[in-house]
Amino acid sequence: MKKVKVIFISILFLAVFAGAGLFLAGYFSPKPGGIRIETNIKASVFVNGALVGETPYQNKYKAETILLRLVPLGSSQDLVPYETSIALASGIETVVGRTFEASEELSSGYVISFEKSGKQTSGLIAISQPENSQVLIDGVSRGFSPYSSSTIAPAMHTVTIKSPGYSDLTMTIKTIPGYRLTFYAKLGKESARIPESNENSQINPTKMVEILNTPTGYLRVRTAPGTKGDEVAQVKPGEEYPYLDTDIETGWIEIQYEASKSGLPLGLTGWISGDYAKISSLLNQ
Repeated sequence: MKKVKVIFISILFLAVFAGAGLFLAGYFSPKPGGIRIETNIKASVFVNGALVGETPYQNKYKAETILLRLVPLGSSQDLVPYETSIALASGIETVVGRTFEASEELSSGYVISFEKSGKQTSGLIAISQPENSQVLIDGVSRGFSPYSSSTIAPAMHTVTIKSPGYSDLTMTIKTIPGYRLTFYAKLGKESARIPESNENSQINPTKMVEILNTPTGYLRVRTAPGTKGDEVAQVKPGEEYPYLDTDIETGWIEIQYEASKSGLPLGLTGWISGDYAKISSLLNQ
């Protein structure tokens, strides 16, 4: 009887030990990573070469790097598929967006992912293609990509990435304490447009401004003449822009740094230092 009791206790102990082991294994094992995909038209979703569904798509996978491929469906146009590697983080949902166009340079998209930072603050990293694009957070210019902040408020934010010659990309994101949010934006080039026929809505320059060599390799464009104006863009040596005005006090020059387009008839204008610019008349050319 005593022997049977010992065996029973031993079996009970082993069962409890095994159950605890399975519980701890499940508790400490990495949680899967989520992925959510949004596209402008329906697209087939392939993960690691296997067809898994159509957009909009949402699922969970092992927290590792996956190969994602999106193939647009049911379009009369020849649209370019999208393929990229996505590193899924444990317990975190990664959001992928894609706007399909007829070429890669016209197509646009974004990837939003989170990573634990080990800090109590919220972080934000903005990366773009093309690089050196302007980054605006809640309507305020914060500089150029790649941009990084480790002290952004944990809240909903509107982030806009813009670059001359490309369509703006704007997203509303939520930063979270203890996590660093990475926002990757791929801007699409603006397709050629026929200028509007209304002469009063266009700038018809008689002079152009050539950007000269600078110590930094670029020239800052500001909202007002002088260094106190906010930086809104950058122009590069050798580029030419329509001349608008000269500030007599500072010698700074106003240019149209982004061309007119639908919905923005006067384009975008700003001020540059006259020390690194040369004005030429089109009438003499």
